[in-house]
Amino acid sequence: MSPKLSGGCACGAVRYSASSEVEFAFHCHCRKCQRATGGGHSSAFAVQRNEVRLAGEIRQYEQTIENGTVTCSSFCPTCGSPLFSSTARFPERLYIHAATLDDPSRFEPKFVVFEEAAQPWDQVNPELLTAGR
Repeated sequence: MSPKLSGGCACGAVRYSASSEVEFAFHCHCRKCQRATGGGHSSAFAVQRNEVRLAGEIRQYEQTIENGTVTCSSFCPTCGSPLFSSTARFPERLYIHAATLDDPSRFEPKFVVFEEAAQPWDQVNPELLTAGR
């Protein structure tokens, strides 16, 4: 069976494929995601961890975010590309950064989280605010 999703880092040292469908896709405006992407938010999608196959070395950085959740950010040690995150609260999921997809145009966000932390220069789509509620 061919993967439903595939992608990787900027230099190609890390590759992933996922055989499952996306559970949900979203924009996150928390400060952790702002720092991880260098922008106003992260665009990510959730998949089941056990459905993802990784090739290549990754490094991880663990931290506690604003709401007290412990998160782990994974990135390529060669080029530094952020790849995905995971949380202690939902250890069965990986939250993969949309820009790492081989075809990022497939990403379709359905809602926004941590919109209260959004930067004034990064507009939140009002249609996505009510979609996740």
